[in-house]
Amino acid sequence: MLSYQHAYHAGNFADVHKHLTLYAVTDYLLRKKSSITYIDTHAGRGLYPLATKETQRLQEYREGVAPLWQVRQQLSDPLLGKWMASLESAQPQSTVLSHYPGSPWWLAQRLREQDSLRLFELHPGEHEHLSGQALPKQARRIYGDGLLGLKQLLPVATPRLCVLIDPSYERKVEYQEVVDAAAYNLEKARHAVVMIWYPLLPAGHHDTLLSGLEASGIRKIWHSELLLRASAEGTHGMYGSGMVVINPPWGLDEQLSAAMAQVAPLLGSDSHYRAKWLVGE
Repeated sequence: MLSYQHAYHAGNFADVHKHLTLYAVTDYLLRKKSSITYIDTHAGRGLYPLATKETQRLQEYREGVAPLWQVRQQLSDPLLGKWMASLESAQPQSTVLSHYPGSPWWLAQRLREQDSLRLFELHPGEHEHLSGQALPKQARRIYGDGLLGLKQLLPVATPRLCVLIDPSYERKVEYQEVVDAAAYNLEKARHAVVMIWYPLLPAGHHDTLLSGLEASGIRKIWHSELLLRASAEGTHGMYGSGMVVINPPWGLDEQLSAAMAQVAPLLGSDSHYRAKWLVGE
């Protein structure tokens, strides 16, 4: 059953966390000329107009990208400044925040001639939206299961590989499926940079993901979490966002820590950021 549509949550604090991490990783990878294959296993629509009925229903961007946008001229962090400038370029009117770009946009807008991008989306409605997005010729949209598709694409032809795995986790088994997919990926391409997003929910199912990765034999696993508020017993809904990065670029932890020092206070007095190595070398 496919019911999740990200339009209801576009531009929320988890998107800021995920896409700022994605931007920092790609920024580092682009320092070298050798070609990269990017694989996005759960692509979504690609670009989200904030005025749509779905996004306006919850208006989660008000606790995410909107507070950053309002003070973008005052943000001094270099990574955050570049990310906000890119976000500005996605707007039809550069002074008005009217659209929030999903991961296909963040990846596609930095593609070079020698790179390739594979975008998987299994939800028929979401894939239809994605098919309507203007993307460079190196980008290919694939209607299908992203975790299965990832396995079928390995090994890739390019010297380098960067993977983003960010399912909705509507099914609890997805946490273990992601562990299995990551382990297979690293077996076939041990130097690949693999990013995995996960939600922090009161039920704590993300522990299955983290403990599974820790026991998988994969080395160099770093993760960070952006918490909007504390988890209280009996509460519902996502209170935090997590990002695992396997084979993280050098200096990623310091870069994101500096950026998040400016992001977290803008999201509310209870918001805070934390990061650590799950598995070292």
